[in-house]
Amino acid sequence: MSFPLILNSPESMLRMRVVTTKDRSEKALKTIHRVGALHVEQSEELRPADREAIEEASNRVGQSLRFINEILSYVPEKQKVNLRDDPKKSYLRPLEEIETDVRVLYDRLSDLYTKVAGLQDEIERLTQDKHYLQPLSTQIDLTLADLSFTGTSLFSRVFVLPAELLQTFLTKCGDGLLHNLSATVENEAVLYVVARTSSMKEIEAAASELGGRALEIVPEDLTLDHFLGVVQSMVDGLEKELQAITLEIKTHTKDRLAEIVLLREVLSAEHDRLSVLGKASEAQYVTLIEGWIPEATVEEAVLQLNEEVDIVFNEVREPAQHEEPPTKLRNMKPFKPFEVVLGLFGLPRYREWDPTPLIAYSFALFFGLMLGDVLYALGLLLAAKFILPFFVDDPESDGFKQFKKLIYISSTVGLIIGLLTGTYLGDFLVGGVFGDDGTSLALVESARQFLTDVDPIMFIVISLGLGLIHVNIGHLLGLIRGIKEKDKGTILNRIGLFVFEGCAIPVLLSGLLGMNFLSNSLSSLLIYIMPVGILMIIISAFLNMGVLGAIFWLFDLTGVLGDVMSYSRLAGVGLATFYLAQSFNMLASWIADTLSSAIPGMIGLVLGVFLAILILLFAHLLNLALSGLAAFIHSLRLCFVEFLFKFYEAGGRQYEPFCFKSRAFVVLR
Repeated sequence: MSFPLILNSPESMLRMRVVTTKDRSEKALKTIHRVGALHVEQSEELRPADREAIEEASNRVGQSLRFINEILSYVPEKQKVNLRDDPKKSYLRPLEEIETDVRVLYDRLSDLYTKVAGLQDEIERLTQDKHYLQPLSTQIDLTLADLSFTGTSLFSRVFVLPAELLQTFLTKCGDGLLHNLSATVENEAVLYVVARTSSMKEIEAAASELGGRALEIVPEDLTLDHFLGVVQSMVDGLEKELQAITLEIKTHTKDRLAEIVLLREVLSAEHDRLSVLGKASEAQYVTLIEGWIPEATVEEAVLQLNEEVDIVFNEVREPAQHEEPPTKLRNMKPFKPFEVVLGLFGLPRYREWDPTPLIAYSFALFFGLMLGDVLYALGLLLAAKFILPFFVDDPESDGFKQFKKLIYISSTVGLIIGLLTGTYLGDFLVGGVFGDDGTSLALVESARQFLTDVDPIMFIVISLGLGLIHVNIGHLLGLIRGIKEKDKGTILNRIGLFVFEGCAIPVLLSGLLGMNFLSNSLSSLLIYIMPVGILMIIISAFLNMGVLGAIFWLFDLTGVLGDVMSYSRLAGVGLATFYLAQSFNMLASWIADTLSSAIPGMIGLVLGVFLAILILLFAHLLNLALSGLAAFIHSLRLCFVEFLFKFYEAGGRQYEPFCFKSRAFVVLR
């Protein structure tokens, strides 16, 4: 049974088998892809279907995708591309037509790509030649043809070697070298050699073995000095030509960018389809596709298949007890952002509770209590809207949108608590910078006392009270789960904890804290009942852990106290946020007063106000970042460690339907 406002359960899934003839399998798979509801899984009964044909089609799609990605590599910066046509309609076109469009686009640019590659290689070669030949120009005055010559008797080369291996090379080549000159460039040696042609292969092999290489010098009739004088102008000319061609490519790409991106989306979808087709398999004449589908979408999927595939058989059944379908959460819209929090812990199994509603209440309340400042809450809202998108790869992804909504909701709770307590940058508006005039902006004056010197201890008491409630909700859900699973150890443990707490808490409040609301006889009765709860905890420990239960039952009792005390962090972080803000306000006020007193006149006043504003701006931004981060982390910890571990196991698989991921625009990188 599902309680959408307290607990939920994942959406009901059904096992679906689609059987069709071999020649209709691709059409059936495209229909399933367009409907976008089937979580496809490979069946153990199936064998690979037409693997050679699938591999050939996959290679064709992969090549087209490579062409498209090469074209898009010339898009200069990240940008948003609006898709004018519906990708789903384009997806229905034959693959041959799509390939033709890609080939036409690429062929128009392929000559330009070839020119770009050639120019880049030539610029690199000339730059390298200049770098290494410059040191030799003071020792020789030869033409480039003389530096790279191969004749019947003699040859000449310029080698580049690691400087420390130059002598090794000269020793290894020995008498094979007739003449050599060397110079050093950084950590490399540049060596000009003249040798017999018969020794050329051995000398080149020796250079290669030592990590060296021969420079690729074009044998032109230019002297070395002349070449070095004109090489930079040659490089500049080539770079201008390269820029012109690159600009032509970018212009052509930009003019047809929407069409190019649309083709990429369609080809990516086709690539996904082919990968799923590999999961399908066929007998001699039949193809079968199998997976999980939400119960609510079965009717539409069957209708679409029957309309578009004339020979098809659909079988839908309930999951068997041993099967574990994927999990699709189905929370109400206000709770959906908090699925992000649950996802960090782990998805529920298909037959397990979904605690997202309880997480939503808990996380938002804890976050708001620890933040609890109107202007800090507004700052987080603005940061989530305008700053956070710059720190993610895809700001338009569903996950990031849900995370932003989580921050919006939680920060709004913090804003409400700030309004109730009258907290604006600590005490900025009623104390601190403007001086304390006895006024209060709190909507509920008693709420503000939790943060002030009047009664901050009450904030801690309320935090512990919230912790006691939150922890015991977790234990209660654990008890209900134990009853459902007929787990005697868990049932005894949870009942024992409730009996122990029901007796110990009133006695502690009455005795230690001076709240004398129990009569002596009732107090004595509770003290006598308390050991019954402890005994039940001990028995449950033996049932769950055997002999080790003789020790570990103690941790059940101390764990309750530790769990509840952990919630004091609500008051700790909340008070720290307030007092840090208050301290920063006092510091700014003190500096402003000190400077205005020390430096008479308008200069002291202006300087004091300026420094006070700088301190306030930096300090409150720092406090905002620290308090926002602390509120998020500690809210996660309380929800995970002190709550979910009491009754929740997680371990579910994400429902991932085989579908076309249609987007209104694409962010390029």
